[in-house]
Amino acid sequence: MRVRLRVEQDVFVVRQLAREVAREVGLEQQDQTRLATALSEVSRVVLAAGTDADVTFTVQQDGVSTALRLAVERRSSGGEQQLRAELGHVGRLMDMLEVENDGTGTVVWMARRLPASAPRLTQERMDEIRAGLARHVPGSPLDELNVQNQQLIAALDEVRAQRDELARLNAELEETNRGVMALYHQLSEELEETNRGVVALYAELDEKSEQLAAASEAKSRFLANVSHELRAPVTAVIGLSRLLADEGSDPLTDEQRRQVDLIRGSSSDLLSLVNDLLDLAKAEAGRLEPVWEEVDLKAMFGQLRGTLRPLATRPEVDFRIDEPAVASMRSDEVLLARVLRNLLTNALKFTAEGEVRLAVRPVESDVEFTVTDTGTGIPAELHERIFEEFYQVPGSKALNGKGTGLGLPYARRLAGILGGALRVRSTPGEGSTFTLRLPAS
Repeated sequence: MRVRLRVEQDVFVVRQLAREVAREVGLEQQDQTRLATALSEVSRVVLAAGTDADVTFTVQQDGVSTALRLAVERRSSGGEQQLRAELGHVGRLMDMLEVENDGTGTVVWMARRLPASAPRLTQERMDEIRAGLARHVPGSPLDELNVQNQQLIAALDEVRAQRDELARLNAELEETNRGVMALYHQLSEELEETNRGVVALYAELDEKSEQLAAASEAKSRFLANVSHELRAPVTAVIGLSRLLADEGSDPLTDEQRRQVDLIRGSSSDLLSLVNDLLDLAKAEAGRLEPVWEEVDLKAMFGQLRGTLRPLATRPEVDFRIDEPAVASMRSDEVLLARVLRNLLTNALKFTAEGEVRLAVRPVESDVEFTVTDTGTGIPAELHERIFEEFYQVPGSKALNGKGTGLGLPYARRLAGILGGALRVRSTPGEGSTFTLRLPAS
């Protein structure tokens, strides 16, 4: 649709027409006012240059949406830069505003996208709009001024309502901020109080840790000193009892010989306990430094077989030390032998019949020793407790000798010193398997 601009009164006509077109194509009332105001301002500036102009209304696709496009064309060229400067404020009312020279004159392009709620503009609908606009009778400038005043009043009312709403929102926000600040201060105070409590707790924990470390060190020193002091007199008692029972000494009655044997047996048990305490104290105090060397496992197994064979006196128990599947490994031979000796001795004490067996095999980059027996077994809930000092499984009785409850804790500490771990798998009535896993090098 095209309209000619010749005199200033035509500005009112195109303003009215722009508002009618915007309403027909589905723009909201505020956008109708913006479109009409923008077109009237462009028309006024173009007419001020002293030349006629044509105003064209077009509906076309703008990407995925539909837009109402307006063009104000004047026949003369030049002055586009000044025209852009004068119309800069108008661009804020439209989605697009451009000033260009098409070769025959200057064209001002404007566009406003239609809302998604706008009715679909079919060809039939477009014909209806054109026919209705053709019957439109322009009002006088006074009528247009009244319309502008009404629009201005409506805009002012809307601005006032928005200002009141903004004031209400600001008041609510201020109240919320006061509540947030109060909560923040409260939380800050609570957090500060909690931090003070945590700091005090850590200080107390540090103090307790130091006390525990000091108590552990004192216990280790006490065990080492007492064990060392007890070893000499106990050894002397054992030696004297042997002298009394010797055939070269004065003869003893049967009762005296029995009592001397009891003294010697009790002294031997006490010496074994003292030696275990001394070894455990050394391990806890970190006084055992491993001597790393290449260990010949075949020779070690042979020594264990020879030293422990006298303990396997029951014909019901098959004592077996398999040939090692690993020829050698890097470890401390003395400490490794102690661990295996403790495990084998413990197994022989609690196995009445069946088998006690030592084997070794490579596992990835480690070496795994297993001591298996068919003894009484250990309940699952006690698998970790047997590694506590002086703990013995309730109801278990050693078949030869007396257990002190120190052998397994000592063996686990030695395993840790050697860089490995000791674990147990056991079922009551079926036996136990102790596994020592150490790095091969």
